[in-house]
Order: sequence, then C-alpha cells, then structure tokens
Amino acid sequence: MNTKSLFFGTLFFLLCVAGLSAAEPLKLWENGAPNATGSEEKDKPQINVFLPEKDKATGTAVVVCPGGGYGGLAIDHEGWQIADWYNSFGVAAIVLEYRHSGKGYAHPNPLLDVQRAIRTVRFNAGKWNIKPDKIGVMGFSAGGHLASTAGTHFEDNKNPADGVDKVSCRPDFMILCYPVIMFGSSYTHQGSQNNLIGKNAPQELIDYYSNEKQVTDKTPPAFIFFTDEDKMVPVENGVQFYLALRQHKVPAEIHIFQKGQHGQGLAKGKPGNELWTEACKAWLKNNGF
Repeated sequence: MNTKSLFFGTLFFLLCVAGLSAAEPLKLWENGAPNATGSEEKDKPQINVFLPEKDKATGTAVVVCPGGGYGGLAIDHEGWQIADWYNSFGVAAIVLEYRHSGKGYAHPNPLLDVQRAIRTVRFNAGKWNIKPDKIGVMGFSAGGHLASTAGTHFEDNKNPADGVDKVSCRPDFMILCYPVIMFGSSYTHQGSQNNLIGKNAPQELIDYYSNEKQVTDKTPPAFIFFTDEDKMVPVENGVQFYLALRQHKVPAEIHIFQKGQHGQGLAKGKPGNELWTEACKAWLKNNGF
C-alpha cells in the first residue's frame, strides 16, 4: 500500500469512528489550480464532502473554512468537528483545505479557492441532494475573514475555464465565528494580514480585504459569533461588520459572549459561549435555511 492510500485509509477509519462519512477529498481543479507553483499535494486545494443521512437532509450546505492565520489550518476543531455537528441536524458540510502562506501561497489564492469551492458545491447540488439556493459559507478566525471575503467579493468569472466556473460563487448566507474582518486597523490580526497580502501591501489592497468596507446591498445575510475576552481578534471586527450589514439593510445577527478565549470551535463545555451553536441553528431555521 502506498503512502497516499494509507493516508486516505486512515482518514476514512477515523471519520467512521467519529460518525462521519466522506468521499475521498475532491480536488477543486482537475488540471491544476490557478497560480500553482508545483504539483505536490500542497499545490492542490481540495474539499471534503460530508453529506448527512438522506432521511435527515435539509438541502442546506455550508462550505467550512478553518482558521489558522492564513498560515495553516485548524482543521480538526474548526473543520472535522464542525462537519459532524452540521450532519447531526441534516446540513451538508464541505470542509475546504485552501492554500495559504504555510503552503507558499498568498493573495489572491485563498479567495480563488473558496469561490471555486462554492461553485463546485452549486454545480454538484443535484448529485449531492443540495438546494442550489441554500449554500452558505462559514469560517473561523482567518477562515472567517476568508468566508466574509467570499460574501463580499463574488464577481462572475469573466473567463470560465469549465462548467463549474460558469456557476455563481455568491454564498446564500455567512456564518462567521470570531472572524478577522478589518485590515489596516488597530483591531487587525496583523499575522493574518501579513500572511495574506504582505507587510507592505498597497492601501488599495488593504481596503479590498477590509471587508467591513466591502458590504453592499447584495451581501448575503450573516450570523456572527464573538467573545468579549478574545484578545487575538478583538470583537470590534464583528461589530463593525454587523453595523455595515445593518447600514445596507442586510439581515444579520451578532452574539457576543462575555467569557471565552479565541479559537474554541464548538466551545463544548464552555459556559455561555457554547450556546452559539443552538443560536446558529435557530438563525438558520428562522431564515429558511
């Protein structure tokens, strides 16, 4: 058995133990990703598709972007565990392994990857028992920045390479968990900004990725979760994004819990902020997702 086969066999076993079932990871581009600098696994962004049991399926799907400061992926507690949670109440979860500086990639590649992931889910909606108008994006920390970027930057592909590229990459909703939002601010998580656009990025690029400045009337609805004790990504990131959504009359809900440090994922056993999951489920239901 070769190393790759052993890896996927082990992954499949672990997912089964966790109660999850998933196909072998799906490469986002069969013939190589845009701007790829090589042909190793790190150069091939992919999604992991976790579908709920058919009798539970609601038709809703969420592309999940783990955090990691744009330098890595916290893919266990902000990826696999999240997929298990979604599947438990009938929502398909598509965990995205996007390119980042730890793999040698920066702007614009993470955005290209999440846009392609959303397009891929919508393109395969019929096959995966998903409703094409109920596809959201979710992110944690820097992954929350990526998710909010997907929700504020969704132009049509002017030069589609294939049928997937012809499909819309606009998410129908956003779920943002302690997200990085603001660049070029005293509230910015500087490591995320530096990893994505560099230490000496032009102001135009800083503004482009300052997603509170990019909200329009076409931005999809959002659920936002933060804790007041978060010192790594201050709550002002979420508040300013919420106010921008409100200004443009985009439906939004924000929850700020007093206790809890950064990066807690589902926050199981954390009094107070563990309630974000139930609040999120209620928000999805109230908004028809």
